[in-house]
Amino acid sequence: MKVIGVFTEDFKFFYEVVRRLKLKGESFVSLGREGSVPPTVGVVITTEAERSKVRFSKVVTDPDPDQAINIAKCILAGGVRHNTIVLGIDPGKSTGLAVFGEGKVLATDTVNSPELVPDSISRFLRCLEYHRVLARVGHGDPTRGKRIIKGIWKLVDEVELVDETGTSGNSDHPDVEAAKKIAMTKGEKVQSAPEVVPSPGELRDIQRLSRIESKGDLTISSDLAYAVAKGELTLAEAILSQRKIKTESE
Repeated sequence: MKVIGVFTEDFKFFYEVVRRLKLKGESFVSLGREGSVPPTVGVVITTEAERSKVRFSKVVTDPDPDQAINIAKCILAGGVRHNTIVLGIDPGKSTGLAVFGEGKVLATDTVNSPELVPDSISRFLRCLEYHRVLARVGHGDPTRGKRIIKGIWKLVDEVELVDETGTSGNSDHPDVEAAKKIAMTKGEKVQSAPEVVPSPGELRDIQRLSRIESKGDLTISSDLAYAVAKGELTLAEAILSQRKIKTESE
């Protein structure tokens, strides 16, 4: 079985990559300064600046340690062509993502915004061979779910909306665990890219959060809450805009 090789003289990057590999229980080897790669290694993680020193065809230079490891795992799993890649996506304040190939977990990720999901998925898919991609999205957060579906619509072949009741767990990474369960649960096919129309209740909740975040100093307007719900503004940006409006009106 091939393992991940780590080659870098950047101590901080090396430390973060190795620490995460150990936490994930991934087998790896640290490569020497000459950059030679033993036959047990299937992919090498390094920095972009050191790429030319690695005499190997399969190299990952993503600066984010977690993403570098996920891409490396995808490359290791890419030796077999997958008929269908299944994506499990758990929408929420943080979005869990799980990538499956032939029933096997190839990679996982957590992102902080629905608008970051397409980029994360694109990075994974570039490393894999496959015939089609099926995305299964949890139904628990309708507006964020619609933002995700709209963002990935052209990246995948089919989208299913999954009843995610009972998918949450007590693990250290509940979003990822929920995404795994969603990936393995058949859902209802989504026929077209949805329009994102936040409900009045969601807008009120965002306004409530703005009061909490501003320590009771202000409540953002319904228009700003609408922009936050659609992903056009972050909550912090909306609060800043509301504060500016408040200052100008005084």
